[in-house]
Amino acid sequence: MNLKLQLTMAFIVSVLALIGFSFMAFAISANDYLNFDSKVMALIQGWESPLLTGIMKFFTYIGSTGSIIVLSLFILFFLYKVLKHRLELVLFIVVMAGSPLLNVLVKLCFQRTRPDLHRLIEIGGYSFPSGHAMNAMSLYGILTFLLWRHIKARWGRIVLIVIGTMMILAIGISRIYLGVHYPSDIIAGYLAGGFWIAISIWFFQRHQDRRKDKRNEKN
Repeated sequence: MNLKLQLTMAFIVSVLALIGFSFMAFAISANDYLNFDSKVMALIQGWESPLLTGIMKFFTYIGSTGSIIVLSLFILFFLYKVLKHRLELVLFIVVMAGSPLLNVLVKLCFQRTRPDLHRLIEIGGYSFPSGHAMNAMSLYGILTFLLWRHIKARWGRIVLIVIGTMMILAIGISRIYLGVHYPSDIIAGYLAGGFWIAISIWFFQRHQDRRKDKRNEKN
C-alpha cells in the first residue's frame, strides 16, 4: 500500500471516528443516562458468575495504566532492538502518551458520573469516555499498524487482527461487567482512541511522504 493511499485512509478513519465520538458526546449531553446503556449493562451483568468475575478483573487489570505502561516499555524495546525501528518509536510514544492526556481533558469537559447500579469494584473519577477502552484501542491499534508491514503471511496478519480485536473488546466489556462504565463510555473511548491513532498515523505518514519526496528530488 503506497503512502498516498495510507494518508487518505488515515484521514478518512480519523474523520469518521471524530463524527462518531461527536454523536456519542451529543447523546450523553442531551440525556445523561441512555436506554441503550441500561439494556446492554443488564445483558452483560446478567452473565455474572465467580469465574467470569475473575476473568473480567484480569482484563480490567491488563487495561490499567500500570499494565499499559509496562507493556508499552516492552514494545518499545522490541521495536528498537529487534525491528531496528527509530522513527516508529516516536509514533508509538506519541500515541501512547497522548491517549491518556486526551482522555483526561475530555473527561473534565463532560464530567459524567460513573454508574452506581451494580459495581463489583470501586473506582473514582469521571466516566466518559472510558480510559481503559481508549488506551486499549490506542495500544493494540498502533501495535497492529506497526507490526502489519513486517508480517507477510496472510494468516499471520489475520492472527494479529484477531488478537488485537479480542483484547480491545475484552478490556471494554470488562468495564461494563464490573459496573464502572456505561456502554456508551466504552464506545466513546474506542472512537476517541481510533481518532487519536488515525490522526497520529496521518501526520506520521505525511512526514514519511515528505521525506520520500526530498530523497527523490536529490536523486
